[in-house]
Amino acid sequence: MIETGRILANRRWVVKIGSALLTNDGQGLDHDAIARWVDQMVCLRQQGVELVLVSSGSVAEGMTRLGMKHRPDELHQLQAAAAVGQMGLVQTYEACFKRHQMQTAQVLLTHDDLSNRKRYLNAKGTLGALLKWGVVPVINENDTVVTDEICFGDNDTLAALVANLVVADRLIILTDQQGLFDCDPRKNPNAELVKEARAEDARLDEMAGGGGVLGRGGMATKVRAARLAARSGAATVIASGREQDVLLRLQSGESLGTLLTPECSPQAARKQWLAGHLKARGTLVLDAGAVKVLKNSGRSLLPVGVKQVTGDFSRGEMVLCVDEQGRVVARGLVNYGVAEAAQIIGKPSSQIAEVLGYMAGEELVHRDNLVLA
Repeated sequence: MIETGRILANRRWVVKIGSALLTNDGQGLDHDAIARWVDQMVCLRQQGVELVLVSSGSVAEGMTRLGMKHRPDELHQLQAAAAVGQMGLVQTYEACFKRHQMQTAQVLLTHDDLSNRKRYLNAKGTLGALLKWGVVPVINENDTVVTDEICFGDNDTLAALVANLVVADRLIILTDQQGLFDCDPRKNPNAELVKEARAEDARLDEMAGGGGVLGRGGMATKVRAARLAARSGAATVIASGREQDVLLRLQSGESLGTLLTPECSPQAARKQWLAGHLKARGTLVLDAGAVKVLKNSGRSLLPVGVKQVTGDFSRGEMVLCVDEQGRVVARGLVNYGVAEAAQIIGKPSSQIAEVLGYMAGEELVHRDNLVLA
């Protein structure tokens, strides 16, 4: 089993805060609690931890503002409530972070954004730029426009997919429970907290329960989220957001809540996904210098090191990177379609915008989307 202490030392986190916490069980946004979580996140940023915040609460806040006592059943009413509530939610986060002179960015996503490879790369690039600038992205499902076919269904799932997207080390799910128990603590006073387990442990399914009135996710969705996050090697912690200084204590290595660990490291997990999940749509033939850089330096593949392009691929699809003898060196997700790639190979990145009229990135394949064969 991966050592807990090593997991807790990682440097890119996705933090998800649930509706029941944010809205004080339906009594409107709990501004004091939100300020405390923000204070902790600011401390983490000062310690070098990159943060992405996935926040529930837009529908719940909208319900409060509109005087609703029960969550609407009709989709358009949910969307309308989310539109109202999102205003207050984002304003609250912005005000809390601004007290510390920190910038935030609102990002609304749908499942379609992350299942479409072109949109996936666009979202990944945007979040990467925000993190590089020290901005804290505040992400929510785009409840105002989603339909039943494309909605995530719960922000636990969204948080896990975001953890995959940014290749996070840790997914922290803050809830109104202490963590995952071996049975329902509301019914069994002898229930014991599960302190650590493998995310893929089938026994976890029997331990997980349902959701509450405000949120769509219960422990079952959190277990599923941990398994999704584990696909990119992220460890998941399910802990109480009402625990004092919970985020800072987790960063210090304290054991809180339930830790669900992946089977392998982020690099190995991503290699498995790229190697086995997607079919290669084309081939890039690399010169000797590019082959050496990829093998020895772990850098991105630039157009200048590519001699030939074959196949029929679009931005975001899988390509094989081969040497001049046809041996596979690496595989990855390409930043340009075949027509654009053919125009820029052999040229320095500084000429991409001049040749194409735009630049989707200075790399043909970014190192985060590339694994060696």
